[in-house]
Amino acid sequence: MNNLDSAQHSHATTEALSGTVIGLDIGGTKTRGVRFEDGAPVRDENAGSSNVQNVTREQAIANLAELFGKIGGGRIDEVYAGAGGIDTDQDAQALADLIAPHAPGARITVVHDSRLLLAAGGASTGVAVIAGTGSAAWGKNDAGQEARAGGWGYLLGDEGSGYWLGREAVRHSLRRMNQGLEPDQLSRALLDSCGVDEPGKLIALFHSPETGRRFWAQQARLVVEAADAGDETSKKLVEQAGRDLADLAAQAVRQLGLDGPVILGSGLGMNVPRLQEAFAAKLAEGGIDDVRILTQDPVFGVPRLVAEQRVQP
Repeated sequence: MNNLDSAQHSHATTEALSGTVIGLDIGGTKTRGVRFEDGAPVRDENAGSSNVQNVTREQAIANLAELFGKIGGGRIDEVYAGAGGIDTDQDAQALADLIAPHAPGARITVVHDSRLLLAAGGASTGVAVIAGTGSAAWGKNDAGQEARAGGWGYLLGDEGSGYWLGREAVRHSLRRMNQGLEPDQLSRALLDSCGVDEPGKLIALFHSPETGRRFWAQQARLVVEAADAGDETSKKLVEQAGRDLADLAAQAVRQLGLDGPVILGSGLGMNVPRLQEAFAAKLAEGGIDDVRILTQDPVFGVPRLVAEQRVQP
C-alpha cells in the first residue's frame, strides 16, 4: 500500500533537506523503504525483512535488492535505516555493508528503529517507546546523551509487546487447564486461532519450529478483542502491557533527566486505546504528563533525522 498521501512532514525539516534520501524501516517481517526527493516522499515500497536477526543473510540481501529495485536508481545522497537489534557499532556496520552496494557513494546511517519513532513524533529530544512485536525505549536529551531500556529480545524481555501478550494468553489457557477449568472466552479464541481443540496442544505448538515470535505476537489481537468485549482477564493483560511499557519509558526518562515528551508508537502503541490509557496513567503517577501517541509511521521521521545530522558540527 502506498502511504505517501497520508505522510505528515515538518516544513522546516523538508526545506532544510535537499537531494535524494532513502529511508528504511527494517522490521522482522518486512522492510519498508521511502524515497525522499528534497524532503518530499516520491516512492513508498515494501519487501521482505532484511534484518539478519530474523532472516538469513542471503534472504536479507535478496530482499534489499528487491526493495532498491523499486525505489533506487539514479543518484542517492543518503540512506538512513532504522532496524531492531542494532545494539552495537558492529551491528550497524554489518547492515550498512549490506545496503552499500545499492547506493554507491551515498552516506549510510544505521540506527536502532526507536530513533525513527522519536523523530516521526516531531521531537528531537525525549523518549520513544516501541510497542509492536517487541518492545524497547530509547531517548536523547539536549546534551546529546542517549539512554535505552528494554529491547533485549523475546527470550530476555519484550515486556508489554505483542509477543508478550500472545505468550500470556497461552499461559493463561494452560493454567486454566491445570486447574480443571473449561476454556474461557480468551482461551477459546486462542484455540480457534491456532487450530487446536484443547489447551494441552498449545504446548507443542508453542515450541514448534513452524511457529515463532511473529506468530505468537499476532495472537495479541485476540487479547485486545476479548478485552474490548469485556473479558476481565484480557483487560488486565492489556493494562499490564501498558504499565510495563511505561516502566521502560520511565527508566529512560530518569537516566536522561527529562520530563518528556514520551512518544508511544508501533502496532500496539498506535492502535490500542486501553493500552495507551494504562501507559499514560502509569507515567502520570511518576509526574510525566507529556505523553504522545504517534500518528504517522516511523519511516517518515527520516527527513528530520537527516536534516539534524547535516547541521551537526
